[in-house]
Amino acid sequence: MPIPLFPTPTIIIPIITDLAVFITPLWIAVIVGVILGWAWKPKWAFDPKHALQKLRPPRSPNPPDHTAFTYSTTSTSAGSSSAREKDASGNAVVTEHDLLHLWKLVEEKDGGPAWIQMMDRSTPTMSYQAWRRDPETGPPQYRSRTVFEDASPELVRDFFWDDEFRLNWDDMLIHASTIQECALTGAMMVHWVRKFPFFCSDREYIIGRRIWDAAQIYYCVTKGVPCPSMPRHNKPKRVDLFYSSWCIRAVKSRKDGQLTSCEILLFHHEDMGIPWEIAKLGVRQGMWGAVKKFDPGLRTYEKQRASGVPLSPCARAANINTKISVDYLRSLENTTTDLLEIENQDSSDKPVGRNIPKLLIVGGAIALACTLDQGLLTKAVIFGVARRFAKMGRRL
Repeated sequence: MPIPLFPTPTIIIPIITDLAVFITPLWIAVIVGVILGWAWKPKWAFDPKHALQKLRPPRSPNPPDHTAFTYSTTSTSAGSSSAREKDASGNAVVTEHDLLHLWKLVEEKDGGPAWIQMMDRSTPTMSYQAWRRDPETGPPQYRSRTVFEDASPELVRDFFWDDEFRLNWDDMLIHASTIQECALTGAMMVHWVRKFPFFCSDREYIIGRRIWDAAQIYYCVTKGVPCPSMPRHNKPKRVDLFYSSWCIRAVKSRKDGQLTSCEILLFHHEDMGIPWEIAKLGVRQGMWGAVKKFDPGLRTYEKQRASGVPLSPCARAANINTKISVDYLRSLENTTTDLLEIENQDSSDKPVGRNIPKLLIVGGAIALACTLDQGLLTKAVIFGVARRFAKMGRRL
């Protein structure tokens, strides 16, 4: 009997029928999956405008921010300006989020580990206490409380901000220069090079900093920031993770109980690129030697200011700061708390919408595979398609 060159209709029809029986359930599964996915689509997919608003950062109660590095001779108005320091690419580097973080550290509301006291020393005109804690990730963190007798918060603020004078009393600072500054807010970007003892070579820092004034309580934020215009070098090695911020305020004197003393709460951590245990050992050994230079430096600075020496550019910048109120800080905290609650509520609602389509698709696939065919290939294809749709439903 001769073999036909082309399949006859009696051969093609059964093949088409078998293919239809096999493919039709797959298309049904596709349609059902699309319908289920659309039915459980999140709310933001129906309203793109609402989605964009949700992704935007929260607005502060104050009017819109000004650009921080717009050079101007206008001083900051009380409670109305919240200008932000920006780098060359326009990214904010010192913001109200940094202010809120420092305020939480001061008020012990940051949610971090407990502080362990490591030092308590004093002189006739200064007292010093220090604590350390080790977070789960990141370098050790330090907290200190320094109280100067017979010193105003404004003098102490200018003293620690004045890089030119710091070179006279801080042996670790060997270079300091200003990269950018803002005449509107006093925000600055500075370049430091510091030398360390034998356990660490010189380190380079690009620091963004700014001061907020809450009724003569000064929140001074300084932290490491990116700066594309300052290329890296092999030496000195640049420190990217750097945080050193203060809260400066008047407190009662231990001599007569009057508000003639000044307290500085410092929060500091940095990653110098060496093992943290070695860094902790170096800090513990050299801490008091560095701290006890504060008081003589401050008294010399006070005499220099009293003699009528003009303010340095850094000290002038310290006198330009954004005035805020304690109520404004609390409003920032409440805004952040409300946003976190909304995010947590949204995340707790999502699994319900995700699990139902997955359950229906997988369950339907099992029933379909058991009904149509006993072959392993059919079951494998159906289960594979069902898994893909389940993943799609999970992403939706």
